[in-house]
Amino acid sequence: MATGTRATTAGGGAMRTHLHGMWDAVAGGWRDHAGYADDRAAGVTAEMLARTAPAPGEHVIDLACGPGGAGIAAAHRVGSTGRVVLSDVSPAMVAVARGRAAAAGLVQVEAAVRDLEAIADPDGTYDVALCREGLMFVPDPPRATGEILRVLRPGGRLALAVWGPRDRNPWLGLVFDAVAAELGRPVPPPGVPGPFALSDAAALARLLTAAGVADVVIDAHPAPLRAASVGEWWDRTIALAGPLAVIVADLPPAAAARLRDRAAAAVAPYASPDGLEMPGVTLVASGRRPAL
Repeated sequence: MATGTRATTAGGGAMRTHLHGMWDAVAGGWRDHAGYADDRAAGVTAEMLARTAPAPGEHVIDLACGPGGAGIAAAHRVGSTGRVVLSDVSPAMVAVARGRAAAAGLVQVEAAVRDLEAIADPDGTYDVALCREGLMFVPDPPRATGEILRVLRPGGRLALAVWGPRDRNPWLGLVFDAVAAELGRPVPPPGVPGPFALSDAAALARLLTAAGVADVVIDAHPAPLRAASVGEWWDRTIALAGPLAVIVADLPPAAAARLRDRAAAAVAPYASPDGLEMPGVTLVASGRRPAL
């Protein structure tokens, strides 16, 4: 387990800079669709909170928080005597999360820039750590997992969610397939983290156990996608899918139109007069830092 905050290594620095900037670029989309994202993830968030059981007066960190939905939900558990830090590597995302917490009147919530691979907090700062759909995007998951464990107090609890296997998440997998077909190359490229990077439950368990997490439990939870139309699905998915949003924004108009048509054809089997409904699966993992 890591014993202190570490600086980003020179190797991979360019990729990290690119990834961090990418999330800044899509923060507006996450702001606009934050309510939808929280509604869709409500069951997963409830499971994460049930496993970690934040209590009044405790300190919680929500890592890679995006618009802050999981941490805001935890704030209601810790009450006014507790503390919740909404954190993300993207300053623009942090600003979105800060604004949502302020609008909700949650005085026990603060927002700060934090890097999952080098969390700028002392050892043993938090009772609970949450990370909803963020760990799979870091270049070095073992390093990030060690950092999460480090900032927990002995006995502290953690829960994280990552997307399950690509073939069980066609709402997003088919988009990647369409983009790859249009570009003539794999998306994301080899070596670049993406939404399905930690989709194997056994590998995820090994990752957490190797970092020193105790009492690891991993379960699959349904996370279906529903949209009023194929167009709504496409626009919202692209707005929220950081790597894809940047790629699609750079396409010439004709290529972007071909891509949209290709994706629409791929999801047609899931469409009905009532709209679009597609399956999805999230892996929820939990554990604790061993007591001293």
